[in-house]
Amino acid sequence: MLIHASRVLTWPRGNYITDGAVLVKDGVIAAVGTREELRAAHPDEPVLHHADSTLLPGLIDAHAHLASGGGPDPVAALGQSVETTLLEAMRGRAEQLLRSGVTTVRDLGDGGHLALRLGDEVAEGAVAGPRIISAGIPITPPGRPGSAPGGEVSGEDEIRALIRRNASAGAQVTQVMFTGGGGRQFTQAELTAVRLESLAARVRVVAHAHSRDSITAAVAADVDTIEFCSMAEDSIEIDEQLLDEIIHWDISVCPAISPTWPILPRVIGEERADAICAAVLQMAEAGVRLIAGSDAGGRWAGHEGFGLASTLEFYEYLGLSNDRIVEMATSEAAQALGVGDKTGRIAVGYSADLLVVRGNPLSDLSALREIREVFAAGTRCHSAMAQV
Repeated sequence: MLIHASRVLTWPRGNYITDGAVLVKDGVIAAVGTREELRAAHPDEPVLHHADSTLLPGLIDAHAHLASGGGPDPVAALGQSVETTLLEAMRGRAEQLLRSGVTTVRDLGDGGHLALRLGDEVAEGAVAGPRIISAGIPITPPGRPGSAPGGEVSGEDEIRALIRRNASAGAQVTQVMFTGGGGRQFTQAELTAVRLESLAARVRVVAHAHSRDSITAAVAADVDTIEFCSMAEDSIEIDEQLLDEIIHWDISVCPAISPTWPILPRVIGEERADAICAAVLQMAEAGVRLIAGSDAGGRWAGHEGFGLASTLEFYEYLGLSNDRIVEMATSEAAQALGVGDKTGRIAVGYSADLLVVRGNPLSDLSALREIREVFAAGTRCHSAMAQV
């Protein structure tokens, strides 16, 4: 199958092929070039033609909670759900993400490895959804409000045991609650145990960290990504030395800005909202590797609509360039999630996780809401206005 579009976004940032096309075979990108070149080389291939459109990698949501539906208290609602009902709801949320252009999602955990089960269903083709990279059960200290069942651990032995349990179930990442609702949660020795056991299990480490103290601990523990990293929990001042260390150790940061970000000042107060904006902007200007996540399933953030596209508009509001924003949700996110050799780019040998939108998101980011086609591993999952 040949997919043609007015523009085909390639890598690095901002590059594209005018009047381009992609050849998809067996779920993989087999060739990339101009429409004329590929039609001449593959005259018998069926063609999907999209005028006034852009073909780009499928979007990657690096921070979501498939087991939660949002609302004022998603954790409490999660605890009241029956497993079979919850899994069915998760299937619907996964399909909604796919229809919104998300072809890979990093799920940051639930209490029953349900996202891992759902990921297997997607991989087997039993249900429609994005590729799911799941943390299994998040690691939390005893007594922390909102902890997942089975996730409360104390001491290095219990931490190591939970990481092994998650990894054996198929988890590809370890999620650790470094902070939340009361400052730093674990000792540095315990965090070192997290890193060492995760390395042994070949999974990446994600740190949920807001305060300066917890972010410092996350950097010292050599995590792969830091979630939120607002430095606004206990101070509105930005620690430039800490930013330098994040950059030096090539730690990715996912600010996990909710799609409802325009109402943030009313929810948390203008001073703290301004502090978060300032922190994210300073990280961007300093050169921190930022990746995009919607926190879908978090407080007041559902999975319906164009959640990640709405989140990306926050970075446009801050003044980041559209090409950088698109890479935050494609190639940069793929690299941070450990799948940069499989997805996130339009290149030969990569999975055909593709998105066709009307218009050009490099000049108008709202084009990401104008979806014409979604392909997950070459399977056509959503289609509108295609000419065959």
